[in-house]
Amino acid sequence: MKDLTFDKNISLDNSEMLLLCGKSGTIAIVKVGPRSQFFLETDDEEIVLGLDPNDLIVASAFSTGKLYEDGLKCVLYMVRELKSPLIVLPKNHKASARLPIVVSAGERTVINCNITPGTHPNQDVLCGSGEFNGLEATGTSKGVKLKNCPQCEMTRVKFKV
Repeated sequence: MKDLTFDKNISLDNSEMLLLCGKSGTIAIVKVGPRSQFFLETDDEEIVLGLDPNDLIVASAFSTGKLYEDGLKCVLYMVRELKSPLIVLPKNHKASARLPIVVSAGERTVINCNITPGTHPNQDVLCGSGEFNGLEATGTSKGVKLKNCPQCEMTRVKFKV
């Protein structure tokens, strides 16, 4: 059987967003940049995430197209630039099924299609569409390293609103 995934290093600076567009979902990635403190809000506590400039903020949409690409950019902008906290819903929360986009922040994020969207406080795992299951994105000094990336359209775009 032919391997349908690949590993790749992609250059990415603080003024860019990387889009991975599949058939049923979209992944967007930005570098954390100079801001080092992010807040993760759960039902029980507030966790301060201390991140490095080369760490990543990754967002996953469960659909494709310009509308979702714009939505991903807006969500990432809210988290990185407007300091919006990352919110983790309690297990079995009714809103999980209605989340069009979920977000993770950290050095490394692995996409997992077998988890409930928005309910995982561990920032190294993020729910995504099945075609991206197992994709691993790690921040590097020059950009992002992708492991187990499926064949998809990759685009770097300016990260500004």
